Amino acid sequence: MKKNSILIVDDEASVRDSLYNWFLEDGFEVSCAENASKALNMLDNQRFDIILADIKMPGMDGLEMLRRIKQIIPDAVVIVITAFATVDTAVQALKDGAFDYVTKPFDPDDLSHLIRNALKQITLSTENESLRSLVVDLENVEDIIGESEPVKQMLTEVEHVAQSNASVIITGESGTGKELIAKAIHSNSSRRFFPLVSVHCGALTESLLESELFGHEKGAFTGAVYNRKGRFEMADNGTIFLDEIATISTKMQVELLRVLESKTFVRVGGHKTISSDFRVICATNRDLKKMVQEGSFREDLYYRLNVVNIRVPPLRERKDDIPLLVNYFIEKYCTSMSRSKVGMDKTAMKRLQEYDFPGNVRELENIIERAIVVGNGKEIRLKDLPLSKEVSTNKIESLDELERQHIVNILGKYSWNISRTAKALSIDRVTLYNKIKKYDLKQND
Repeated sequence: MKKNSILIVDDEASVRDSLYNWFLEDGFEVSCAENASKALNMLDNQRFDIILADIKMPGMDGLEMLRRIKQIIPDAVVIVITAFATVDTAVQALKDGAFDYVTKPFDPDDLSHLIRNALKQITLSTENESLRSLVVDLENVEDIIGESEPVKQMLTEVEHVAQSNASVIITGESGTGKELIAKAIHSNSSRRFFPLVSVHCGALTESLLESELFGHEKGAFTGAVYNRKGRFEMADNGTIFLDEIATISTKMQVELLRVLESKTFVRVGGHKTISSDFRVICATNRDLKKMVQEGSFREDLYYRLNVVNIRVPPLRERKDDIPLLVNYFIEKYCTSMSRSKVGMDKTAMKRLQEYDFPGNVRELENIIERAIVVGNGKEIRLKDLPLSKEVSTNKIESLDELERQHIVNILGKYSWNISRTAKALSIDRVTLYNKIKKYDLKQND
């Protein structure tokens, strides 16, 4: 295990020798320098965990050396030593970045205690940096898979928009991965160390959505037994992602516009105005511009949200990516099921590349997961793919019809089990019930 290192800078040989022996006995790796110039030269070639520096030295004094060290190594831990302690000297040393100061003559136990505190700060700082790196890794754990031109173009747009605070609308069919794009924008922005708060607007009634977004005070309504923060409040300094934005009511559109313009709101049942600095990203699989023309979506809200529009291409427009996606999902599910990795039969792969995927990437993922579950060989074969009974989508033009057909297919696959179907579609049960009602689906469809 590597020892902690200390550099002692003092023009008095007796002080250097005493400190050297003390810290050597305590198990440190110790180096000494008799003046500031030599210490700075040593720092060019070696990093020290802690630097102990006398203030009064011939030539460059300890305070000037401290300032130079901080310019070169901003996170250096420097403790200054002086026999002429004054308030002004101490304040100046701390202002210049010293960890602390000690006065001569010093007690070995007190100095050892101070060194231990300094080492704790170094450890905490290192752990903090590791945690920050871990947060970034976690946010990017689901990489966007694809090397086709449509994906490259989309990722370029994501990279550019991530650096701003502009509102974004992500458009695309169901199952294309719009929430993944929202995560990519957030995790590449300056807000990435703050929350990304997601709200699935289509899954909530108007009153529930209002409480979800703005929060509520105790007693605001039946069941409100405690104060609750809303999603806008939770997203302070971060990003709020509003999925299925086209489903919100006219009243909620008015409320949302007001919040976006002022960045302030009041909890349901409350009186205090709350401020929150958030960025908003929305997603929809519907044509908002057409809804504006029809009068079902406010024009002013549309232009407030639609500063930047990113379209996620459907899988049928990026079929070159299917082999990459297949391999990714095979790795994912073989790992989660603790199975040896399986291959993909050429005929089965060809069939996948010919298929139109009305459910897009989500449907492909479900197909691969099912094939791994039901298959018992070293390869996924054509008979393992549930494609033979699927309806051809070559003549389907409407996005709603594509979504309707996909929901019918998945409902049939799971024998109209609502919970399993909702999980397979990566939506909640309320949203699925709303879709069934919207498309007037019956079990014998």
